[in-house]
Amino acid sequence: MFKQLLLSLTMFAVTLTAGAAEIDKTQPYQMMKQVAQQAFDRLKSEQDAVHKNPDHLKVIVEQELMPYVNEKYAALKLLGPNLKGAKREDVSHFIAAFRAYLVSSYAQVLTQYTNQKIEFGPEPKIDDSKTIAGVKVDIIDTPRPNIKLEFKLRKDKKTGEWLAFDMIAEGISLLSSKQSEWSSQLRQEGILAVAKDLEELASRPIRFESKEK
Repeated sequence: MFKQLLLSLTMFAVTLTAGAAEIDKTQPYQMMKQVAQQAFDRLKSEQDAVHKNPDHLKVIVEQELMPYVNEKYAALKLLGPNLKGAKREDVSHFIAAFRAYLVSSYAQVLTQYTNQKIEFGPEPKIDDSKTIAGVKVDIIDTPRPNIKLEFKLRKDKKTGEWLAFDMIAEGISLLSSKQSEWSSQLRQEGILAVAKDLEELASRPIRFESKEK
């Protein structure tokens, strides 16, 4: 179930990033819709290169996804109470490791890309004073049932630009689930131990897995 949700997150998150120079990031809903087609077009056009070298997906993720993901904000929220008393350099190390983990994880899940499509919900009314917004979408993955998601974005108060930091699926926050998964190790072994594990995971080569029926 979580693997399917991560696939959905990745497929949609990639749509947040193509054509960065041409996209107005101060309008989150329009931004997400505008770049969706561009991102899917790139995935389609580069499937041959990806199958020859699966690690090419990391390049796509770096170029098309990460400029629109607020990995620092996400990492700090994930650390939560573990930030208390932590060294700044350790936190910076964790953020960098978390970013590398995201790149590798997104790239691995993208090996399952089979031309999924998305449908946007109604455009939300976002008050100028708000810094957190959600955009709802359906992942169309026929013949499977549609997956209903809500993507959370945060506005930078200085620039007015929005970046994605979390996904809610069936009431489950991706950040909260990872926080629960790593909370015990963070408490017992510390930030650097988890960062080391994330770096090890991030260094693994991307591989195509056999599709299960």
